[in-house]
Amino acid sequence: MQTRNKILDDFSQLMTNAMGVAQGAKDEAGTAMNGMMDRWLADRDFVTREEFDAVRTMAQKAREENASLLARIEALEAKT
Repeated sequence: MQTRNKILDDFSQLMTNAMGVAQGAKDEAGTAMNGMMDRWLADRDFVTREEFDAVRTMAQKAREENASLLARIEALEAKT
């Protein structure tokens, strides 16, 4: 026959509760850190990938238009 020891049961319950508290503290710290990082990144005016791609596309079109206009200018100058 095996009897349960009240001290060991209490200690086991205490450790279980402590692990729950530690897990909650970890989750809260992670949430706080993510919030701080989001605010820090927002303050730095970083652009999103979509914004970057849109500006890159606009720049490519502008380069192509400049090359086309340069060719037209050179053709007009060659006529004169």
